[in-house]
Amino acid sequence: MRRNFKFRVFVPLVLVYVVLLVFVPNTPKWGYDYTKGQAWQYEPLVAQFDFPILKSEAQITRERAEKATTIVPYYKLSGEYIAGNLKKLETLPLEDVPEFKVSVAKNYFAIMNRGVLAMPIEDELIYVQRNKRAERIPSSEVYQVAQAKVALLESVVKDCPAVNVDSLLRINQIYEWVTPDLIFDEQITTLVHSKAEAEISTTSGYVTAGTLIVDSGELVTNEVAELLDSYKVEYEHSVGSDRPRLMQWGGNMLLVLLILVCLYFAIYFSNAMVFKDYNRYYFLLTVFTFLAVVELLFIRFAPSYIFCFPFSVGVLYLYSFFRTRVVYPVYMASLLPLLLFGQDGPYLFFLFLVSGTVTMYVFKHFSKGVKQFIAAFINFLVAMLVFLAFELLGAMNYPVLPYMGMLFIGSILEVAMHPFVYLLERTFNLVSSTRLQELTDTSNELLRNLEQKAPGTFQHSLQVMNLASAAARSINADELLVRAGALYHDIGKMKNPLCFVENESLVGKIGQYHKELAPLQSAQDIMRHVTDGMELAQAHKLPSVVSDFIVTHHGTTCTNSFYAKYKAEGGDPSHRHEFCYQGRVPKTREQVILMLADSVEAASRSLEDHKTESISKLVENIARGKSEEGQFDMADITLKELVTVKSVMKSYLAQMYHERIKYPTRINK
Repeated sequence: MRRNFKFRVFVPLVLVYVVLLVFVPNTPKWGYDYTKGQAWQYEPLVAQFDFPILKSEAQITRERAEKATTIVPYYKLSGEYIAGNLKKLETLPLEDVPEFKVSVAKNYFAIMNRGVLAMPIEDELIYVQRNKRAERIPSSEVYQVAQAKVALLESVVKDCPAVNVDSLLRINQIYEWVTPDLIFDEQITTLVHSKAEAEISTTSGYVTAGTLIVDSGELVTNEVAELLDSYKVEYEHSVGSDRPRLMQWGGNMLLVLLILVCLYFAIYFSNAMVFKDYNRYYFLLTVFTFLAVVELLFIRFAPSYIFCFPFSVGVLYLYSFFRTRVVYPVYMASLLPLLLFGQDGPYLFFLFLVSGTVTMYVFKHFSKGVKQFIAAFINFLVAMLVFLAFELLGAMNYPVLPYMGMLFIGSILEVAMHPFVYLLERTFNLVSSTRLQELTDTSNELLRNLEQKAPGTFQHSLQVMNLASAAARSINADELLVRAGALYHDIGKMKNPLCFVENESLVGKIGQYHKELAPLQSAQDIMRHVTDGMELAQAHKLPSVVSDFIVTHHGTTCTNSFYAKYKAEGGDPSHRHEFCYQGRVPKTREQVILMLADSVEAASRSLEDHKTESISKLVENIARGKSEEGQFDMADITLKELVTVKSVMKSYLAQMYHERIKYPTRINK
């Protein structure tokens, strides 16, 4: 048995170990820690190799934003009228001023070939395509129509100072030849703009090997931090290829092993019983592996988008089936790959740890319907504050708005991924807290049937629920599970309600059912409510963790009143086992609590004296009797917890049965 336990616990851990090794990055980890505005605490750092100076995400985003708002218009030089106008110039009657004709031809061609715009533009730069070749030039280098005419006049006057140039240009209508020849091309303008926006350089310089990057004690300024960030990226990208692969694998194997050791002890110290509940244990490993693998995938392939993923959804999955004392350490262990292998690992670890902590708290209050979006928004605000804190300190060099958007996407995805908990619930045959809350709704069909057919039993179940709930809170047991178990533990009584004294008031004959029956028959009718209850539980598909309360709330105890009557009538004591329930003894604290609450609540109704001493004696006697019958031998409950449970039950009953003030009778005048 012990060997089988170790096999089922450690073999899955080995499988998780292998899976993580597959995804762990095989690159060396940067060995320095630095912060802008603080001194360099290490020896002088000299570049071991050439590396480019990388622009930060903020710089690239800023340049892209500038490109997005700066559109350089694209023009094509037409030139279709130049040749025709020059031929027309040759036919003009200007034989007496040949130098004028030569100057006009030369300058007109130069001006029109330079380019003439139809109207003024505000752009400082433009593209001009001449003879299938385009160049970007200042817009001041081309003419507008009026400027081109003035330039033509001034150029010809300079060549022909003795000629009345302006009159000749007007008489021969040469001014009219100056027309716009730069044609705007909107389609190519858009295409060139999109390419320019996408082709932004990611580097701003180059550093050669042997260059001093930072000296010991030197202040880490923005410029120095830029060099260090670039050197770190190149180091982690290329240096690993120079190191023995065996050393890299050895380091990764040790780190992953230690991560799983931390996970094992996180479970062991928070709730070692998880190892014995294999479905819950395998579910926990699945969630851990899922989070760890997603972290490693982002680290290797898309580190910039890691903010988009809601790692805190792992908290929601775990919290649906485990107590906080298990969820928190396991979630911390699942973030260790991010801490050890990720860029800016410590900061990301803290950000997602805070996010998970907030999720754990707020989803207790905002877990239903649209309230989940409120919880997600609160989570986003807190994550945003942590992100801004790191940005203000200069610890994380990311553009604020885009990464805030990623955090918001992550918070929405958290809500979108939450329904997968129901798939996990079915896959691992577990019961979530949401499912337990649904089961404790007394308006469901099964409990309504119990209320109608056996109202006394229903009221008894409600009282047991309240009593057991108070006891569960006192020792940090699963209160919601206890409440569900209390409501359903006696559902079998609805098949024969008059067999039980709390329901005999339905016919007004208390104690009549068993009056004519033999003690053994009475005992068997009473005990049958356990098997009847299990049949109803199966028919209504109650979860096993809830139906287990049906077979454990009496355990293997004896129906002592009927057995005593049987012996008084001369019965054979060797047949005692026929008067005992054929159930199972409790194994969990919750099952022990319900067993005691059921017996204590029922017995308290028969007390004539409800003083504190009487109640205390009743609870102690019942607990002692259960213990002597071996009902607690297999249970995971300590003596200290049992003492606390008894104390709470005594206090609860004392308050429930406290004496009330007698009000004076009203005198009618």
